[in-house]
Amino acid sequence: MTLVEWAELVSDELGLAGTDALEKRDVDRILDLTRDAAHSVARPAGPLTVYLLGVAVGRGADPENAASVLSRLALAQADEGEESVNV
Repeated sequence: MTLVEWAELVSDELGLAGTDALEKRDVDRILDLTRDAAHSVARPAGPLTVYLLGVAVGRGADPENAASVLSRLALAQADEGEESVNV
């Protein structure tokens, strides 16, 4: 099963069928953002950040722009040498 197929299955289960179909580029964007947050901030920041991206997109944010902004934010944390975020 591909990640796109998984996303379609999950979307159906959550009653999101009929919404815009998730494409490979969307999956790649989400995985890239997850990586940036997990590696630059702290591992738990990955899923938390993409969850917040989903909330923002659900409220009307442009997915590509929002993901780009969040990736830059996460990478800036690594560039500044910030210590890992503690939970």
